[in-house]
Amino acid sequence: DIFWSFVLMGWTAFGGPAAHIGIFEKVFVEAKRWMSPTVFNELLSLGQCMPGPTSTQVSFAIGVVQKGIPGGLMSGMLFQYPGLLMMSLAGAGAAEILVNPDAWLRGLSAGLSAAGVALVVSAAVGLAKGQCKDQITSALCLMSATIAYYYQSNWIFPLLIVVGGLTTLYTKRNDDVALPDRKEQIHHLGLSKLSGGILIVAWLVIWIAVASVVNTSDYDGNEELYWFEAFYRTGSIIFGGGQVVLPLLLKDVVPRANSWITEEQFFAGLGVVQAMPGPLFNLSAYIGALAARRAGINVLAGIFAAWFGLFGPGVMLIYGVLPFWGAFRKQPVYRRALPGLNSSAVGLVVAAVFQMSFKV
Repeated sequence: DIFWSFVLMGWTAFGGPAAHIGIFEKVFVEAKRWMSPTVFNELLSLGQCMPGPTSTQVSFAIGVVQKGIPGGLMSGMLFQYPGLLMMSLAGAGAAEILVNPDAWLRGLSAGLSAAGVALVVSAAVGLAKGQCKDQITSALCLMSATIAYYYQSNWIFPLLIVVGGLTTLYTKRNDDVALPDRKEQIHHLGLSKLSGGILIVAWLVIWIAVASVVNTSDYDGNEELYWFEAFYRTGSIIFGGGQVVLPLLLKDVVPRANSWITEEQFFAGLGVVQAMPGPLFNLSAYIGALAARRAGINVLAGIFAAWFGLFGPGVMLIYGVLPFWGAFRKQPVYRRALPGLNSSAVGLVVAAVFQMSFKV
């Protein structure tokens, strides 16, 4: 069932990360009932609190909690590969055409964006009904939505969720705590806590090692390593994914003495990726292909370095953190913080409704 659910979704998940969350909620919570709304919101909050593309991390996590490590790999990769394939082809052979796209492509992008807004609205309403059950959680949702709408900083997503959790941790400090009921039980967490800890350490070691090599070597002859380091660094410090990553990527790949791609090519790729299914992070495959063409290197090497560099940290972290989350979610301190964590995460989805509405 994971295969058939995600193989279709990979080709139809238009609209960006907020729309993807809406699709997940509709399909896996409401229609298939793979998990309760509470568990889904916990996974969403977890993704929002970690670096990396949130919708991608949730796609892997859904597969993990259903069928363990293989399920997570299947769900995550099936969700990513259509956009990866099409953006790779765009970078490898159609970049010049895309600098001046035809009207039909612009119209297609606008239409798909409008459909994405409708999905996000539906998800926001459903999530808010399930999580905002009293004045405190409703106020946290409203506060989170308002701040996220006006202040789109890299650190704002995890900060709002943490503040929400601390708020209900305090307001519910004297309340009795109930353990997760049968609907909220998690039967698969993927790795053991030891393996998860090793994976988190590996994420840091790779970051430090690659950065050290790049800082002591020349660009010429080490192009793939430079690309991987830039995208891996970006993927390791970006929270929320999607639109948050674009300014950093633009700063990294264009204004260089050995510019990897032109500004026109960057914005052309941005226009195309918004009309494609899957995460906006797939723009990395397009950039990697163009950078490789410009450097006279095998295009697949550029795609691999950029795409795995950007996606790798977030995927490693979700696999590494899930086993610790599985144990911690039974603790009283977490159960008291949970309403605030979830309602603040819903507020971020509500903010996305208004942000997307004014752009369509």
